[in-house]
Amino acid sequence: MRLFQLLNMRGLAPHGYCLLWDPLLVWLHVVADAIIGLSYFSIPVVLAVFLARRRDVEFGWLIALFAVFITACGTTHFMSILVLWVPAYGIEGLIKALTAVASVLTAAAMWPLLPKLIALPSPRQLQQVNEALQLEATERARTEEQLRQSQKLDAIGQLTGGIAHDFNNILAIIVGNVDRAMRGIDNPDRALGALANAMEASQRAAGLTEQLLAFARKQPMEVQTHDLNIVVGELAKLMALTVGTQAELDLRLAEEALLVDVDRNQLEAALINLAVNARDAMPDGGRLTISTAAAGPGEVVVRVADTGTGMDAKTLERATEPFYTTKPVGRGTGLGLSQVYGFATQAGGRLDIASEPGEGTVVAITLRRRQHDQ
Repeated sequence: MRLFQLLNMRGLAPHGYCLLWDPLLVWLHVVADAIIGLSYFSIPVVLAVFLARRRDVEFGWLIALFAVFITACGTTHFMSILVLWVPAYGIEGLIKALTAVASVLTAAAMWPLLPKLIALPSPRQLQQVNEALQLEATERARTEEQLRQSQKLDAIGQLTGGIAHDFNNILAIIVGNVDRAMRGIDNPDRALGALANAMEASQRAAGLTEQLLAFARKQPMEVQTHDLNIVVGELAKLMALTVGTQAELDLRLAEEALLVDVDRNQLEAALINLAVNARDAMPDGGRLTISTAAAGPGEVVVRVADTGTGMDAKTLERATEPFYTTKPVGRGTGLGLSQVYGFATQAGGRLDIASEPGEGTVVAITLRRRQHDQ
């Protein structure tokens, strides 16, 4: 009842009466209050757009509360215009009361947040942090580049040591056998045997050079059609000599012809490399199994399996990486499996390796089969 009387007060003079209805004073108040009210109303619109586009703002609820307070403030100025002609002082008072409540709630919410607001970084602080991050990124890039250069030097050193070791051994064989041939010139059989050994060592040197060229992808491909069974069968004797008497060679060839278009020299080099790795993995002897078979549609596969020490997951992951080797320095170039991988991919096939520590290793070279032989 009291609220109803407050909203329906009669007998009161409008505010314009207090201004003696002076046009200049009346319109000064109207224009000023209208400008202030419109300005107040525009602020919540800006805040609403900001919150709609930045939903990640931590104090969004506080901004919304502040927008309510600003809206109430703008409404009081429009009420000031109304009461110039209409004595609606009760309504004006209620709006001011709501404005007071909104202002108290806003202030009460802001004071506890003041430490957090002060702790927010300034644009200058953000710029300093950004500059520090850029400096750290630059320093990290420089460190990574230095590490890469160091790794390159280590790889080159390892490669150089391995090649020097292999060529030194080969040259020693060549020089020694040529010397024997010269000293045994009066014994033709002895001289011919020494020269044959020197020739074999020279061919090994040429094979090492081919590995390097294959790794550099500068070796020309001489692709011809070959029966995989025939290639493996004719290479079996040399592979048996490679593994020596410490390991048993088990040959399992497919009964059907397996025609492939490959560079025979590179295929043979890949198989010899696998035989060498198998030999080194079986220092106490074992079995080396070489098998051929038809694989998926339009594919053939040659598998080289040993019963050696095998590889752990970390070694297996890096097995085909150039220069990577688990052998002592000077015992290998780290290009063996890399050459096998390069051959398989250049031939349009793939290389798969399965190995477990103590369970041996199986290396499978899958090649495309000739279309008319499928």
